[in-house]
Amino acid sequence: MDDEWICGRLGEDEPWMLGAVNPPIFENSLFTFANAAELGEAIRNEDERYVYWRGTNPTVDLAQRKLAALERAERAKCFASGMGAISATISSLVSAGDHVLVLGAVYGPTTQFLRYLEKFGVTHTHVVDLDACDSAIKDHTRLLYFESPSYMRYEIFDIPAVTRWAAGHGLVTVMDNTWSTPIFQKPLTMGVDLVVHSLSKYAGGHSDLVGGVVAGPSRLVRPLALTEYQLYGAAMSPHDAAKVIRGLRTLPVRMAAHQERGLAVAAFLEGHPAVRRVNHPGLPSHPGHRLALRQMSGFSSLFSFELATEERDEVAAFLDELRHFRVGVSWGGFESLVNAPALSTEESVRATMGIPAGLVRLSVGLEPAETLIKDLGGALERMGNA
Repeated sequence: MDDEWICGRLGEDEPWMLGAVNPPIFENSLFTFANAAELGEAIRNEDERYVYWRGTNPTVDLAQRKLAALERAERAKCFASGMGAISATISSLVSAGDHVLVLGAVYGPTTQFLRYLEKFGVTHTHVVDLDACDSAIKDHTRLLYFESPSYMRYEIFDIPAVTRWAAGHGLVTVMDNTWSTPIFQKPLTMGVDLVVHSLSKYAGGHSDLVGGVVAGPSRLVRPLALTEYQLYGAAMSPHDAAKVIRGLRTLPVRMAAHQERGLAVAAFLEGHPAVRRVNHPGLPSHPGHRLALRQMSGFSSLFSFELATEERDEVAAFLDELRHFRVGVSWGGFESLVNAPALSTEESVRATMGIPAGLVRLSVGLEPAETLIKDLGGALERMGNA
C-alpha cells in the first residue's frame, strides 16, 4: 500500500464512521454485551475486542492500524507515552537474570529505565559498534536495543548487518525509529523484530500530544498488549489517538518540508568557523551518509552540532542569544527548538553515550530556513564577540 494513502485514508471509509470526514472519537470508558458468554469471549481477546478503555477502543484501534501499515507490521499497539511503549516492550522480552545489549547512543530515559531494571536482576551493557557486540554478549543476553540514527550523535548503523548478527545469536532486536518515521525508514523490512516510536514527535506533529507505539509481528505484540500494556496502565486516550490520526494525514508532506529546511540549516552550520562539526546523516560529509542513502529514503530535521567550546556557560549563552529557536525539550512540531544535553541530561548518562559538553541539538521546524539561518548566524556572532 502507498504510504500517503495509508496516512490519509486507510480505515476511514468503514461503516462505523457513518461518513464522517474526521474519524469519531469514542469517549466511553467501557462497552457492553448482549450476554455473559459474549463478554467472556471478549475479555479473553481484549487486545482486539472493545471491552474497557484500558484495553483499546475504535479510535485508538484506527491509529494502530495506520501505524502498523506504515511500518509494514502485522500489529501495532499505542501507549500513553513513548516511554510507556519502550518500557513495556523491553519488560515483555526480559526476565530476572537476563542481559540486554545496547548498541550506540539511545534516548536518555531508555538508559535510565534499563538501570531501573537492575533491581529486578536485569543487566545491560552499552557498546559503541557492532564489532564490540562480539565481546559484550553473554550467555544470558536476550535483547539488542538500538536507534539509527543514534540519539544526539546521529550515527548510522547498518540495520541488516545488526539484525543478521542478532538473529545469529538468538537475540530479539528492538529499534527506536522516531527520528526517521516510517515515511523515511522501515526497519522491520530490514530484519528488526520490533519498532518503537514516540508519537509525540513527527507523527503527531503539532506538539499537543504525548504518545508511543510498538509495531511488529503478532507473536511479539499480542503478548505485551495482553500483559504489560494492561498491567502498566499506560493506555492511549481516544483524544490523543485522534490527534495521531490527524498528524498522520499530513506526515508525508511535513517530512518533506522538514527535510528541506533541516538540510539547509545543517549546511550553513557546517561552513561556520564557530562550529566544530555537524551531525546530520543527510550531509555528504557525514561518515554514515552513503549507508543512510541505502537504507533510508529521506532525512528528518533533528540533528546536532558541536560548538568550539567545552564550557557549559558558553553553551548556555549561545542558547540565550537565539531569538527564533525556542529553548525546550522534545521535537517534531512546527516550531524550531534548541536544546543542549550538557544542560539537561544526567552527566553519567551523557558520559555513557559519549556526548560532548559543547553539543547542541536543533529541531528545525517549518519556518523559513532563511529566518532560522539568520538567527543562528547572529547568535554565533554575538557569542564570539562576548
